[in-house]
Amino acid sequence: MRIGIVNDLSGIAELLKRIVGADPLNRVVWIARNGAEAVDLCAKDTPDLILMDIVMPVMDGVESTRRIMAASPCAILIVTGSMTSTASPIFEAMGHGALDAVDTPFLGDGSMEARAAPLLAKIATISRLVADKRGRRVMPLRGRSSPADRFDRLIAIGASAGGPAALATILGDLPEDFPAAIVIVQHVDRQFAEGMAAWLNDCTALRVRVATEDDRPVVGEVLLAGTNDHLALKTADRVGYTAEPTDYVYRPSVDVFFQSACRLWRGDVVGVLLTGMGRDGALGLKALRDRGHYTIAQDQATSAVYGMPKAAATINAAVDILPAGRIAAKLREVVA
Repeated sequence: MRIGIVNDLSGIAELLKRIVGADPLNRVVWIARNGAEAVDLCAKDTPDLILMDIVMPVMDGVESTRRIMAASPCAILIVTGSMTSTASPIFEAMGHGALDAVDTPFLGDGSMEARAAPLLAKIATISRLVADKRGRRVMPLRGRSSPADRFDRLIAIGASAGGPAALATILGDLPEDFPAAIVIVQHVDRQFAEGMAAWLNDCTALRVRVATEDDRPVVGEVLLAGTNDHLALKTADRVGYTAEPTDYVYRPSVDVFFQSACRLWRGDVVGVLLTGMGRDGALGLKALRDRGHYTIAQDQATSAVYGMPKAAATINAAVDILPAGRIAAKLREVVA
């Protein structure tokens, strides 16, 4: 991986350089001391991945992420001293296209290898994501469950890079009495799930919370996938977490949830695939459409990263391709 580092503290920048450089597959191509410098360097030499600090003088990580993703898009990992105290700007940066976040491996207790492990694990995952050009296998479809009982409509939403902003826009435009259950699979580390649920909860009249084992999707509530395992329907009306398939680079996987909804949900499903890098969700959205369910993919103009919805559009998985600002209105129309 060709990596750029953005940090105003020279000691931390050099520490990050040593850590990532210990892997012969990684090479640091430049170091920027602030966001403005990062924007200029990225325009001249766009790396595979940027390790972006969130709090900096001149231009912070949120604004520099926004400008880089608009002009010279690439994978961005937020590396910050305290993810708890910077949760809100981290979500803002993710809304502009940052993929994930991780604590800076400061000097402290434990070996350097142990402190650096979370950062290196994130880099390895992003490396696989950037290199993943192949579609994932479709999980085998069983016949749909008997429709003997009436089930409410289910809105199944998948998102990745840029997803928080799109989700806030969509949920913010849905009324408190919206007559459908909503389940969201957003690519986000488990330590951010509770914070993201609380952040989204402030954006909408609906209740947003992290899904727990054996939860039932119900009208008026939004369930958010909350672990690094996959969220899936385990029965016709209950969700749970599963480590399988273990070889998916996307965790939690949108495809896994879409496929489970296609197999098990007894009512109507509306599948929505939003902005994100890669292909996750495209095959699941196609499976939903092939079963007669209504599907939406976000358009290129409003996607921070036009990867996942583009993959869906390429295989004709979406009935409609819409800007983020029009998706809520379409959902209200569909379930009316």
